[in-house]
Amino acid sequence: MAYRVQETAQVHETAQVGDGSSVWELAQIREHAALGERCVVGRGAYIGTGVQIGDNVKIQNYALVYEPARLADGVFVGPAVVFTNDHNPRAVAADGSLKSAADWEPVGVDVAEGASIGARAVCVAPVRIGRWAMVAAGAVVTKDVPDYALVMGVPAKRVGWVGRTGRRLEAEANGRWRCPDTEALFEERDGTLHETEATAA
Repeated sequence: MAYRVQETAQVHETAQVGDGSSVWELAQIREHAALGERCVVGRGAYIGTGVQIGDNVKIQNYALVYEPARLADGVFVGPAVVFTNDHNPRAVAADGSLKSAADWEPVGVDVAEGASIGARAVCVAPVRIGRWAMVAAGAVVTKDVPDYALVMGVPAKRVGWVGRTGRRLEAEANGRWRCPDTEALFEERDGTLHETEATAA
């Protein structure tokens, strides 16, 4: 199985693209980036130097994934999402001289398995987006997002929980939650959500 790269896309010779993946028009994948199998990189998307991307990841049009971001399997990155990499950005040093790559140390966004980042959301590094979490469109994430959390707003705050299908979980008694699609059961403890042993994969 091969991968597809449109003619106008730029994939550096040191980058790795997995079998079954597609890189669409005007996308750019930089040096030493690694893209897993069956991934989609949309039109105009940017994948920075050394970024690590798992299998079955969708990165939509014009998303900007700056190094050293890491995306696990099954992550969805919506259109025009931005993952930053400089916690204290400046174009110049204190003396007014232009900064170079040696003048700062990049920090990354870490996105865990199955998480989704909505259109035009901004994730301000360093942050971790938990497993199967969902970031609403237009949100600005400045703090770590727990597994299964639904966050929205500026700055993003948790407003609920979601299951693996992306649907909001339904509250039950004693801090328990149920997925309306899969019937999976979860328990909320100290602000985190855990799938119960009866339904865990």
